[in-house]
Amino acid sequence: MSFTPDVRRRTEGLVFLALFALTIPAANWLIQHAGTTCVPHGPCLVPVLPGLSAPSGVLMVGVALVLRDLVQRRLGVAVSALSVLIGALLSAFLAPPALVLASAAAFLVSEMADLAVYTPLARRRMVTAVIASGVVGLVVDSLLFLWLAFGSLDFLAGQVVGKAWMVLLSIPFVLWLRRRDERLGLAAA
Repeated sequence: MSFTPDVRRRTEGLVFLALFALTIPAANWLIQHAGTTCVPHGPCLVPVLPGLSAPSGVLMVGVALVLRDLVQRRLGVAVSALSVLIGALLSAFLAPPALVLASAAAFLVSEMADLAVYTPLARRRMVTAVIASGVVGLVVDSLLFLWLAFGSLDFLAGQVVGKAWMVLLSIPFVLWLRRRDERLGLAAA
């Protein structure tokens, strides 16, 4: 079965949107249940560099930043912005009670910062847009979350590095997608 470019773009956009939405419960589950070390009444940690650990949920935050870009590429800015607002509400609903404000605010502000950086760059330089917006988003998310949740930036390095790994690991897929889009004549939304 052959899809028209519009049907393919919309279908892929809905898949990216579903995956974006799933990163929120996945991050909340990971931080509470999966890691090489789980701190009693605290987060589960994973190593992100030798001697540097981060809460395991940061891995999903890095993925979410890239997926938000892909949602925008396929479904447009309005759908992407709406998905961020809904994601912030979902994040507040799923976060542990002590982290509701920090989780929702960090998600909302960092994803909107990601959108603001990605949008002007995306049409001409998709890979650069994904990297630049991801870096801005992960730094904003880390700073805001840590400050609101703990009043401290002690774990900033681990948070930034963990999220950056996920953005960097996505680049081969983003390159493949861009090349395939050019080959199939799939214009970005």
